Amino acid sequence: MKSEITGITRANEGIQGISWNILGQTYVPKSNTEHSFSWHATLPPGTFVPPHIHPDQDEYLYMLEGKLDFMLGNSESQATAGDLIRLGMGVPHGIFNKSEQTAKVLFWVSPTRKLFDLFWGLHNMKEQKPEDVVAMAAEFNIHFLPPPPGG
Repeated sequence: MKSEITGITRANEGIQGISWNILGQTYVPKSNTEHSFSWHATLPPGTFVPPHIHPDQDEYLYMLEGKLDFMLGNSESQATAGDLIRLGMGVPHGIFNKSEQTAKVLFWVSPTRKLFDLFWGLHNMKEQKPEDVVAMAAEFNIHFLPPPPGG
C-alpha cells in the first residue's frame, strides 16, 4: 500500500518532477496513493479527452481557468473557473476545450487503480495514435467509446 507523504507539491511542479504530454495536453501529477491520484492539467484550445468510462473509479475536476464543454452520460454541459465536475463510476464522459482560451484544471480519481501507470504509458508512446491509445487504455480498465455515427 502506498501511503500519502505529508508535504507540499509546489505550483508548476509535479511529484518527482514528472510532467506528461497526453493527447496534446500537459498533465502534472500532484499526489498518488492507492486511494487517490490527482493531477493538474493544461488543455490548450481545440484539445479534448474522447468519451470514455472508468468502470471502477470516481473522477472529479475542479476548474481553475477557462471553459470546458462536457459530455456527461446522455447530456452536454459547460463548466468554468470555480466549478466542480463530478463523474461517477461507469458514467460515460468526454471533455472538450472548444474555446479560444487554455483551460487549467485540477483532476483527481478515487481509487487510483492503474491510472498513474496508464499516463506513463501514454506519455512514453512514440506517437499517440488513436487506435493505440484506445488499446492501451483498455489494458488499464479505461474504456473509450466509439465515435457517434457521422462523428
